Amino acid sequence: MKLVDPVVQFSDELQKIRRDLHAHPELRYEEHRTSDLVASKLQEWNIEVLRGLGETGVVGILRNGDSKKAIGLRADMDALPMQETNHFPHASQYEGKMHACGHDGHTTMLLGAAYALSKLRDQLNGTVYFVFQPAEEGGAGAERMILDGLFEKCPMDAMYGIHNWPGLPAGFLGTRVGPLMASSNTFWVKVKGKGGHAAQPHMSIDPVTVASHIVIGWQNIASREMNPVDSGVISVTQIHTGTAMNIIPDFADLNGTVRTYTVEVLDLIESRMREIAENIAKAFNCTIEFEFERKYPPLINHKEQVEFAGEVMREMFGEGNYDLATEASMTAEDFAFFLLEKPGCYMFLGNGDGGHRHDGHGMGPCNLHNGSYDFNDELLPIGGSFWVNLVTKYLK
Repeated sequence: MKLVDPVVQFSDELQKIRRDLHAHPELRYEEHRTSDLVASKLQEWNIEVLRGLGETGVVGILRNGDSKKAIGLRADMDALPMQETNHFPHASQYEGKMHACGHDGHTTMLLGAAYALSKLRDQLNGTVYFVFQPAEEGGAGAERMILDGLFEKCPMDAMYGIHNWPGLPAGFLGTRVGPLMASSNTFWVKVKGKGGHAAQPHMSIDPVTVASHIVIGWQNIASREMNPVDSGVISVTQIHTGTAMNIIPDFADLNGTVRTYTVEVLDLIESRMREIAENIAKAFNCTIEFEFERKYPPLINHKEQVEFAGEVMREMFGEGNYDLATEASMTAEDFAFFLLEKPGCYMFLGNGDGGHRHDGHGMGPCNLHNGSYDFNDELLPIGGSFWVNLVTKYLK
């Protein structure tokens, strides 16, 4: 593995930065301490800083030479509203807030690349934009930065991003052409019946049984209406109804999520969910309210950028420690908004199996969005070096 000397030499400092960020997590659009730290480091390394895009976003701008070529690298900064269960010294100091998705590591890897490239700027001919994005976790911070003029103020040719991925071997890089992650969508359905005594159901219109029929009916969409080669998930994750054991309620609420890799499949699922719910409700003399919100689009990588990233992986790792046909995931990522505007590539960087943690207090699985998760610091010089190699190859 060919690591970059300035990144390797800076690794101890990067670990301190990463663990400081982990101990001080900030939720979406509240990343004030984090963005201040990022901006101060960039300024310390004589990198131009642009702030205020997406409220708390930070962009570092490093220019050299006369080429108009420009590349963007993105890291997300926000944490999750959940309680950390780890007990190591750098565990979260904030109740109910935790870096459970590794954004502390993403931010630190990109800072490592910025530090190294500031030392190697004479080797570059063009511009690199270091995009530190807020509010990936449900806040669509990428879209907000775009609406605030990111690509007008930072006219890059292509954009790249990395997410750590537990379960893949530590340091393994994977990506693919086309859909890598799914669209994220939510729905809310209220089934309206007529409440009454549970011992006299004939005098009521029971919304609970109707809601049950709707849930079962929706599963027919994936099994019988979608092309079997397509992928889609309809998950009812909440059913709220009733107040007592002997009362048939007036209504039942259904909430959940839909995930797809294409807009065409999403169009089919949304329209059929509505039709099935309305017709089942009508058949049982109920009415419904139906809401469907499209939150994040599918994350679709571009062929040219995947192939370019693959060349860098091959030169850095040799054969066997990267994959350009990695398995796609039904999780979602707002980097997808960037890929609607610019060609680019998103990648998974293996975080290992959790053995890097040193906590003897009953650690659970090291999965994303889990209270016992922790980013693997062994990835800091690997991810930072990959970014440097990608930029230097692009801006030779």
